[in-house]
Amino acid sequence: MREIIFAITAFFFLSIAGNAAAQPWQSTDPASSGWSIDGLKEAQDYAATLKPTAVMVVQDGKVIASWGDVSREVNVASVRKSLLSALYGIAVSEGRISLASTLADLGIDDKPPALTAAEKQASVRDLLMSRSGIYHVAAYETADIRQKRPERGSHTPGSFWFYNNWDFNALGTIYRQQTGEDIFQSFAQRIAAPIGMEDFSARDGSYSLEKSSVHPAYPFTMSARDLARFGQLFLNGGEWGGRQVIPAAWVRESTTALSQPSDHNSGYGYMWWTLRADQWGQDGAFNAGYGGQVVAYVPEKRLVIVQTVDPAQNRRGIEMRDFFQLMRKIVAAAP
Repeated sequence: MREIIFAITAFFFLSIAGNAAAQPWQSTDPASSGWSIDGLKEAQDYAATLKPTAVMVVQDGKVIASWGDVSREVNVASVRKSLLSALYGIAVSEGRISLASTLADLGIDDKPPALTAAEKQASVRDLLMSRSGIYHVAAYETADIRQKRPERGSHTPGSFWFYNNWDFNALGTIYRQQTGEDIFQSFAQRIAAPIGMEDFSARDGSYSLEKSSVHPAYPFTMSARDLARFGQLFLNGGEWGGRQVIPAAWVRESTTALSQPSDHNSGYGYMWWTLRADQWGQDGAFNAGYGGQVVAYVPEKRLVIVQTVDPAQNRRGIEMRDFFQLMRKIVAAAP
């Protein structure tokens, strides 16, 4: 009984860890900061046509504008991958996970048809780059992924980029196996609490397991104002309030264009998208997520932009091209 009480108590404290040291955002007057008020109004009017749940614009760590309900938590969909990537950066720096470890080394397999010996030579780094060459059916796949998935054995590990939920989900399994930590409790303690997220707790994540695979997806629900903190953390090079939350080297490497997908106008790092310098300034730009749920940052403008969409409010969602159009309007209004 004592062990059960201890476990329940520990879970309670871990669950609230994400917002125990919440730090409300500070706002600043955009006009006095040099922003074009007409330009911001144009961006706001355009955003209204897209029907997001929330949009948040942050520069130099202060809120320039926010539209909609920035405290409403929604399933942030593909952003989950970049959230996990940040945890990997911490675990790798602590020596708990090696990027060179292969699936064979780690004992990772899946339901029949099981992984082949060749597939098991994929490394953790291959999975982070979405280059495993493993095209097993996975949980949480979109219809587009199912349609475009290559044939099993068609590409050797490391040789071909494909946006692959199997890679992303298996990384979740590897993280839990190698660290002994729950993904959501780990995020709450190691990232959410240190950067003062206001809404997130370990209870805001869940595992989605399907019969086709032993590796569950790990969807997060998060508010726009908390997602903006995550974007600001990466814009800061992983530092927050004098503390290096995520190693700076990992921030650089994970947001380097390690792959150039032929069917995207973006590069891909360790579960982060990279945007071209010729379009977004000399340092380019970076985004986590796809479609409706996105956090992006533009180093040249010291700018973080977040958009969230609650499917209950907008079933059609928002196309990525429309978010980029909104992002361009915001960047154009910035000093």
